[in-house]
Amino acid sequence: MHISIAANPVLSLGPVHITNSMLATLSVLIILWLTSLFATRKMELVPTGLQNVTELGIEKLIGLTNSVIHDKKYAEKVFPLIATFFIFILFNNWFGLVPGVGSIGFNEVIEGKEVMIPLLRAGTADLNTTIALGIIVVVMTQVFGIAAIGVFRYGKKFINFSNPINFFVGLIELASELVRIISFSFRLFGNVFAGEVLLIVLGSIAPYIIPLPFYFMELFVGFIQALVFTMLALVFFSMATMTHDAH
Repeated sequence: MHISIAANPVLSLGPVHITNSMLATLSVLIILWLTSLFATRKMELVPTGLQNVTELGIEKLIGLTNSVIHDKKYAEKVFPLIATFFIFILFNNWFGLVPGVGSIGFNEVIEGKEVMIPLLRAGTADLNTTIALGIIVVVMTQVFGIAAIGVFRYGKKFINFSNPINFFVGLIELASELVRIISFSFRLFGNVFAGEVLLIVLGSIAPYIIPLPFYFMELFVGFIQALVFTMLALVFFSMATMTHDAH
């Protein structure tokens, strides 16, 4: 059994190395594309089947967005990104629990030892993916904030020379924006990666009985982590429209 924090390269396209987490993420994107294709193939006024399930999920996400952001126009702007976060993270979290993901691969000699390199690994179990998601949240927070209240009013959150207190508060605000990238990425990565390691260890001890309840627990954890990430992004997008006077 070989547990690696970093994703493992499984093939190369010239100078570009494709990792197992990249292959898993591509698989998830294909699944989501096929799901949306079949859900919208024969749209009906009274939805049934896959269309009904898909519309129900979208309605719940719209309700979640409106419950945090009470400005309807602003909620409509951030909703596509919020829905993308939740769906992408949820399916990546759950994809890591599919039988064969993380357990089917090829042998490779590393540091003189022959180890099994999994062909697929959940995208959210790769720190590169979660850091990218964290950066997107922080960058889009600034974009939404500037678009809502203007460059100068938004910039005064971070650079304010009106008095020493506001100046230091601005520096703290600036530092907190950068810290959010770390907190976003490591929270999601840590929970997903730890869950996968737990299932691998338990599976090596008793592959048929002991891991089963933990498997269902990880399904729940995968949903909660997607929801937590989405809720935090929503809150930060909402706060971006507020000035210090409105806090």
